Amino acid sequence: MMGHFVYWMNVSLDLRIEQVPGDNGAGEWLRIGEELHREFNARAREFVLDVQGRVMYETMEEYWPRARTDASLPDFLREYGEIWTDMPKVLVSRTRSSADHNTRIIGGEDAIEQLAALRAETDGMIGVGGAALATQLLRAGLLDELLLFTHPAILGFGRPLFDDYDMPIELDLLEQRSFDQGVTMHRYAIRDESEAS
Repeated sequence: MMGHFVYWMNVSLDLRIEQVPGDNGAGEWLRIGEELHREFNARAREFVLDVQGRVMYETMEEYWPRARTDASLPDFLREYGEIWTDMPKVLVSRTRSSADHNTRIIGGEDAIEQLAALRAETDGMIGVGGAALATQLLRAGLLDELLLFTHPAILGFGRPLFDDYDMPIELDLLEQRSFDQGVTMHRYAIRDESEAS
């Protein structure tokens, strides 16, 4: 069985992921309470592997390994710190040569080909973090699913869900759920071009 690349992201109603460049998932428009974060934890546990671009990885690397032992944090945040730190990860980067926390690095001009091989040899869901990486996988026909947590805000500007992608994307809804504060989750399968035509 082949692995599934699942692009997981918090988005606004107009499919923005950042309002201010570099806010890295910490924008004031996000409404992440305990119920939603426990869902994040459960979803993260379902992944057999996490593949992240450098910016996303370095944001996570800076916070979550410390969070797991920070007694001042609630248990669900410490739990996510454990999940992220322990999970096998792949960092896609041309500039990093080393990484801790159960992480290996894929880089170079053939990074997408390496990821295609990784997908072919992996059984299970593979999390994808980072818009640039997700866009490259989408262009290569390797992105399988979107897991979107939509927050009730329209940003009007900022970074979109995909970087520099202007082609239609056909989706099939697999799952949906509502959370506190008006956040909704939608999980979609991405149709390949042969199915969409």
